[in-house]
Amino acid sequence: MLKEANNKSNGADNIQPLINVAESDVLSRKKGKLWTLPFALMALAVIILGIISLCVGVYDIRGQADGMDMFFITRVPRTVALMLTGAAMSMTGLVTQLIVQNKMVEPTTTGTIEWSGLGLMLVYIFVPGPSLLLRMTGAIVFSFVGTMIFFLFLRRVKLRSSLIVPIIGMMLGAVVSAVSTFVGLSFQMTQSIENWFVGSFASVQIGRYEYLWLIIIVAVLIFIYADRFTLAGLGEDVATSLGANYNAIILLGTGLIAFTVGIVTAVIGNLPFLGLIVPNIISMYRGDHLRSNLPWVCMLGMAVITLCDIISRTIIMPFEVPVSLILGTVGSVTFIIILVRQRRAR
Repeated sequence: MLKEANNKSNGADNIQPLINVAESDVLSRKKGKLWTLPFALMALAVIILGIISLCVGVYDIRGQADGMDMFFITRVPRTVALMLTGAAMSMTGLVTQLIVQNKMVEPTTTGTIEWSGLGLMLVYIFVPGPSLLLRMTGAIVFSFVGTMIFFLFLRRVKLRSSLIVPIIGMMLGAVVSAVSTFVGLSFQMTQSIENWFVGSFASVQIGRYEYLWLIIIVAVLIFIYADRFTLAGLGEDVATSLGANYNAIILLGTGLIAFTVGIVTAVIGNLPFLGLIVPNIISMYRGDHLRSNLPWVCMLGMAVITLCDIISRTIIMPFEVPVSLILGTVGSVTFIIILVRQRRAR
């Protein structure tokens, strides 16, 4: 009798996370439609930042005869790339945090970005003057391998506090980055991947950014499988007990993360902390429901990276500061604030 009672108690404990997810879904639906006043204001802010980005630049598009040609060759592609990249890196950060069950992780703090850079380095070594598609392929493959290595290593770590996980990821990324630097210096290939190190949108123009449109496919897939990623965020035991294929979900999430990071790394470069600060800010005010938070995460990611790019272009005009420098400064300060908030909460 006692054993039977224990089994019933365990079954109730397993069902409780599902009840919590269902209640969260009901509450998110009760909040109303997506186009609420706060979301409309967020969308308006993104549109205004996009217009400002189109107007900022050293080249005089009004006073030169080819001004409008330069406007559509450089400024429009750059603004579109900002929007797509901001949404992409923010989404990958959100998915990574769900899969790892830790809000302190994103592709920068898991070593994924560094593995992608190593893939770019090896592509340049074995194929001189590689095409953008080939660079993307190498970055995607190494991003996937590096992320899987991080997950496999994480499974063997018993102490998985909110601080240990990102520290492990950054240590792994530092080792991979050191290897990339050594290989680049040995083969004199550092200048070939200089764009990856600086993380800048200065080189974006027609013919060099179109692969970023593939990010829309990633966004659609994340939205379709949002509930499964939410189940994976509850843990392997709970997800399996609820009928989900935990390993398949992890593999799908890793593939989407690697695909997105590989494209962004090959086209733009290293963009630190964007996938960390945006999901955390949204979750502070809206909770952890992936499906309802995804549009907010995309919008805020677009706004943050566009604002940082505008600052990078105007702070020492007519010269330009790499946007990764502005993102790294803002992201590191935000990261420290989040850590302090968690410490005070405990």
